[in-house]
Amino acid sequence: VGFNNIDVVEAKRRGIAVTNTPGALTDTVAEHTIALILSLTCRIVEGDSFTRKGKFKGWAPMLLLGMDLKGKTLGVLGAGRIGSRVAHHAKNGFDMNIIYFDVKRNEEFEKEHNAKYFATADEVLKEADIVSVHVPLLDSTRHIINKERLAMMKRSAYLINTSRGAIIDEEALVEALKNKVIKGASLDVFENEPKLARGLAK
Repeated sequence: VGFNNIDVVEAKRRGIAVTNTPGALTDTVAEHTIALILSLTCRIVEGDSFTRKGKFKGWAPMLLLGMDLKGKTLGVLGAGRIGSRVAHHAKNGFDMNIIYFDVKRNEEFEKEHNAKYFATADEVLKEADIVSVHVPLLDSTRHIINKERLAMMKRSAYLINTSRGAIIDEEALVEALKNKVIKGASLDVFENEPKLARGLAK
């Protein structure tokens, strides 16, 4: 959909036309976002690893408890096509409350998802149980999630990113996870793909 992985200057120099296809992957990315939310809050990856390593010794009532989504608050950063579909699934599929921030208020988004608008990303970060990022990579959005903003989130909150890797300062995220500033994160994209920030794999 975007041009972030295309050397547009070189393409232009060679006379190669480059176009994009807005909307082509809207449902795909939205469904993938929901999958990441569920895998994180239900601790599916942890449970899979735990079992494959032979650590599962039988039923235990407190083993790998996750977080139910019903009644929790999803904070959407970026209320465009994908953010709207994620809100749709979260609201209609899981009875979540929806709050959002976008550079432009979206009354249709509010009406469709019974969503509450906040004038700043900071307010969303402070209120949400899960933050899902759906903004384009611009100078104004690079590292929009940084050390200061991670510190604004609830200690029980989760961060999901299916937009662009450089939206998040990965070094700050590693420190936040290590120090339990937030509960967890699920990333579809990385700041310096395919390289991960030091410590992120842990």
